Amino acid sequence: MSSVGRRTRAGLWAAAGVVALGFLVALEFAARRHGLPGPLTSQVREMVAAPKSGGLLYAALALTMVVLTWRQRFIAAGAAIGVDIVFALVRWAVDAETTGGHPFGNGALWVILGHAVIAVTRRTGRERVLLLKGVGLGLLLVAGRKTGDTWLLITSKTRPEVLDQYVATADHALGNPSWLVGRVVTATGSVGFNVLDVVYGQLAVAAVVVALYQLRGVAAERRFPSHHLVRTFLVIGLIGPAFYMIFPVVGPLFAYGTGTAHWAAVSLWAPEIPSSEHWAVADLWPRTPPPLGTPHPMPFDGITPRNCMPSLHTAWAAAIFLHTRKGPRVLRYAGTFWLIATLAATLGFGYHYGVDLIAGVVFVLTVEAALRTFDRGWDRSGIRLVAHGATVFAALLLSYRFLPSEMAEHPWVAGPLLVLAMASVIHGYVRTTAAWEPKAAPTRQPQPRPHPQPRTEPEPEPEPKPEPI
Repeated sequence: MSSVGRRTRAGLWAAAGVVALGFLVALEFAARRHGLPGPLTSQVREMVAAPKSGGLLYAALALTMVVLTWRQRFIAAGAAIGVDIVFALVRWAVDAETTGGHPFGNGALWVILGHAVIAVTRRTGRERVLLLKGVGLGLLLVAGRKTGDTWLLITSKTRPEVLDQYVATADHALGNPSWLVGRVVTATGSVGFNVLDVVYGQLAVAAVVVALYQLRGVAAERRFPSHHLVRTFLVIGLIGPAFYMIFPVVGPLFAYGTGTAHWAAVSLWAPEIPSSEHWAVADLWPRTPPPLGTPHPMPFDGITPRNCMPSLHTAWAAAIFLHTRKGPRVLRYAGTFWLIATLAATLGFGYHYGVDLIAGVVFVLTVEAALRTFDRGWDRSGIRLVAHGATVFAALLLSYRFLPSEMAEHPWVAGPLLVLAMASVIHGYVRTTAAWEPKAAPTRQPQPRPHPQPRTEPEPEPEPKPEPI
């Protein structure tokens, strides 16, 4: 890359950093207006208080350590565990509670921040930049989680009415898959629910495992690959919740059921949450599909997140699936399993409607195409692919909002059209990205060597017979 190209790329990354920081500050102020802690406040608090997710902080530390040597990784991990032990002893000595949080994770955050200090004070040149990128990658994972949590709180406070009746009506075109899968998961009892719950809840951990495989060569090559799963995950988490504000939906478990109280008897670790049945249309999920009628916005409580349209869990699981296609066989199998199990959980738990999942697939393919096109320089094929995905995504949301009754009345037309719209984006993505892959140089077939012919000695000429005298 030329010096001009490097300066341009550095300028773009600097601009992206400023925009991200501005977004976090704006979200902080928005949360404070509603009496909620913002993402920056939550993160600073976890330097001392019990973190909400200690596993996520250690996953962030693992991402930071991709730029370190093995010796430095062992030192960093040992330091994080040591700091956590000190925090645990102090909490035990002062009898501090960890209610709502994990008793570990502070050490991982302190070690990440310590590497930022080391990068500024002890590193120079490319080594400083590389270490800061590692620190930034880890902190972005944590900030993405905090940003998502804040978004969800804001949606519950600022969107008093939800559009579930529109989505549930449109879902008749697909045969109400959430009701069908919900009955299957209910029939599996505690075992089926909790297995899917682990898969559903540990999606970020699965993503970190895939990302660590993709970034395994950073320490040796001293540079990051141009595209990896963490980028896609962060962009999905940054852009996706904005559609929750545009299209607020709580999901069939809440709009047509008793809320998380439905799973209280089989869940091993879910907290006890009061039933939200008095806000629901009726207690129908998953036994009886909702009757057809004229949909209209309905009020809902100020606690339940409006986090259904599109299904970001589907988008994240599909991103894991996409990024494991070039990995070893075990990683490909794991990516496929995680996608199937996540789809089963999102529908079977009653968190999403079928049309949410279709929107989530289109959304992630559009985001992935945009990121890869950005790396390539926005050529015609990439722009066409992104425009196609964005158009289909917008058409899906508009049809769910303004044509749900027509879709429900003509399911044999609307259902295949929804699937074909999603399939068109999948086909366009596969065909376009396949053309982007570098063509392997044709191997020259070795020319057969001519077999050496055996040398034949010339036969000696017969000696002339002596003529008679």
